[in-house]
Amino acid sequence: MVSRAYAQGRPVPSPITLIGTLLLGLSILTSCQSAPPPNPDQELIAKGRALFFNETFDGNSRTCGTCHREENNMAIDPGFIATLPDDDPLFVAERNQALMKNFENPRLMREFGLILENQDGFDDLENDFNMRGVPHVLAQRESVDSRDGPRTGWAGDGAPGDGSLRSFATGAVIQHFTKTLNRVPDVDFRLPTDDELDALEAFQLSLGRQQDLALPLPLKGTVAKRGQEIFLDNALGKCNACHFNAGANGNPDVFGPGVGNMNFNTGVEDLPDQPADLTGEKVPPDDGFGTPGDGTFNTPPLVEAADTGPFFHNNSIETIEGSVAFYNGDAFNNSPAGQLLAGATGGGINLDGTQVVEVAAFLRVINALENIRASILLIEQSNRSRGARAKELLGLAVADTKDGIEVLIGGGLHPQAVAHLKEAKHLTRRAARSAFSRRRHAAAAIRELEQARGEMIE
Repeated sequence: MVSRAYAQGRPVPSPITLIGTLLLGLSILTSCQSAPPPNPDQELIAKGRALFFNETFDGNSRTCGTCHREENNMAIDPGFIATLPDDDPLFVAERNQALMKNFENPRLMREFGLILENQDGFDDLENDFNMRGVPHVLAQRESVDSRDGPRTGWAGDGAPGDGSLRSFATGAVIQHFTKTLNRVPDVDFRLPTDDELDALEAFQLSLGRQQDLALPLPLKGTVAKRGQEIFLDNALGKCNACHFNAGANGNPDVFGPGVGNMNFNTGVEDLPDQPADLTGEKVPPDDGFGTPGDGTFNTPPLVEAADTGPFFHNNSIETIEGSVAFYNGDAFNNSPAGQLLAGATGGGINLDGTQVVEVAAFLRVINALENIRASILLIEQSNRSRGARAKELLGLAVADTKDGIEVLIGGGLHPQAVAHLKEAKHLTRRAARSAFSRRRHAAAAIRELEQARGEMIE
């Protein structure tokens, strides 16, 4: 989708060295900022981060971070939207007379987190549009490339021109930043420069995981361990065929080496009683990739899925359990992708209720493990930062830890790990509030996070 593919990682500031000195019989602890040679990559990432969250490109006051919130997994959802003030740039269509029609649907945005997109052009704004959710944009280094070219956004159609992640920002500005529906460059907005596109790309590629998992993992939990077995079983769950190692790429043993991210028509558009349709609001069928579309959508990574719902391109299913159960239904099994899978494996997917829950438990656990990894990294980065940035990083670590707690509680999983995560969240907050004990509380928080991880995986 035209403004989708932004991801979650942060620039790493220069390190701080603690030097203990003994002076006049008193032990004095002093912090001093080291001055290593500049890192061009980190400087470019830092520039991209500043552009992503602060640059309006002379438009309607939105930034890339308007829809891709750092404190909300680089995405937005109805629950998060409900916390925003009415003057937030997200709601510009409710205030700007020039954008009140055919720019957004405020009701569908607030109720279901859906954003209006014009993938097929701007010639017929009244009728030619799609309503799509805002997905997380984490781990794009591992999820954008494909054998057929870059895949950005829900259908692999998020960027104009060459379809690359670098081009993505250009499409985002034209679609979402404009002051009027005329969308005239240098009047309604300015386009990013080549240098800005380079920086935005570097920042987006730095976000989240930088490599895929290597399944199977030595999980401890009985239910999640069984879920992993089903996930990897090509005769049962069959999930690993399209979500290799729970990522966004096709299994090279099934689709050939170097296949990367793939597009499929999974039948999501054929689901009955889709929430947005029940409102009576105009929601045209989404034809997916291409103009006209071929009905296909690209494969999202699953490691980050459990805490980034609602699910699918149209936010049609709320829970991770519901999204797993979708693949048991007629919409998927009768779809082109379902028929392809059945032909390759001898039948469709037919999990029972306990097996659906077990696969979802596996996805919840790997999500919580990723939350822990990210939280530890953020706390470590805070130790190499100072002032407001250190506090900001700790706040983001709290958010990631909170996500891990909610993901596990939502599946009734690993109560002992939840207890450690709750203590880690408490200690990280104390670190953020403390001027003199920040490092001590941060170290204690990391220990709790590591203990939580130890409850879930060998």
